[in-house]
Parts: sequence; C-alpha cells; structure tokens
Amino acid sequence: MKAIAYNIKLQEKEALARANAKKHDLTLISNELNASTVVYAQGKNVVIVSTYDILDQEMLWQLKSMGVNKIITRSNITTHIDLKTATAMAFKVANIPREDMLAIKGIAEQVIRHLNLWESGKCVGAACCCQKVCALKPTKETEQTDTQVTANRTVR
Repeated sequence: MKAIAYNIKLQEKEALARANAKKHDLTLISNELNASTVVYAQGKNVVIVSTYDILDQEMLWQLKSMGVNKIITRSNITTHIDLKTATAMAFKVANIPREDMLAIKGIAEQVIRHLNLWESGKCVGAACCCQKVCALKPTKETEQTDTQVTANRTVR
C-alpha cells in the first residue's frame, strides 16, 4: 500500500521502517497534517496521523479528493478525527487499541499490521473505528486479538 505518515519523530521513523521491512511504500514526514502539507498525500491510499493532526470535515474532503481512503491514528483515541463524516465518506479508520502496545515499537508494528490486513482485504478487528458494520471479514487472527483486547481492557 502507499501510505504517508505525518508528525513522525526520529524514533518513530526507525521503528516504522523496521516494522515495514520495505513491504509498503511509506513516506514519513515530520510535518503535521494541515492545509499546507495535505498535498503530500496525493496518490496515497492511507494517511497515518498523530493526535495532533486534526481531521475535520474539510481535511477529510481534501484527503478523499487526493485518493486517500484509509486513516490510521497512532493512538487509542480518535477525538481528532470526525468519525461521522469519515464514515459517510467511506473511509476505513483504525486506531491502536491495545494499551500494552503504546510503546513506539508496538505502535509501529500495529500500524504495519493494519496496512497488511487492509492490503489483504481484511478487517483490522478491535482497531476498527468505522461507525458502521464493516464489509471486511475479520480473520481468525483479528478475532483472537479482539478477544485478548476485550479481556485486557479495564473499565474506568
């Protein structure tokens, strides 16, 4: 898949490159996603963002017009993404749901796992943030991961 990651720090760059092992066409930039940098997403399938990148309705429309149809946030929250609009525009959205994987290496591995699953036409399981029933079928791997994630979550 062709993906661009915004707001990448030096240590994240190395972790993502290692986890990717040259499988996907990744562009890693340190700039935040905004009106000036959205142009770098042209021709990409996926944007990988941080919580500092705001994906409001306007930004989502810009991304869609450039060919982007999938979003990964490198966090377990999605408040920086207008999920209602993203769903209406048929974006696939994923986060990093496993609390024990919030280390840089774990996040990088999950991001690449999401890309691998999407490339294979599969659902990302518990990481799926789409607000409707996903047309993609979960794999045994994602079902097992979902069960582990549910078992590991604590009520706050």
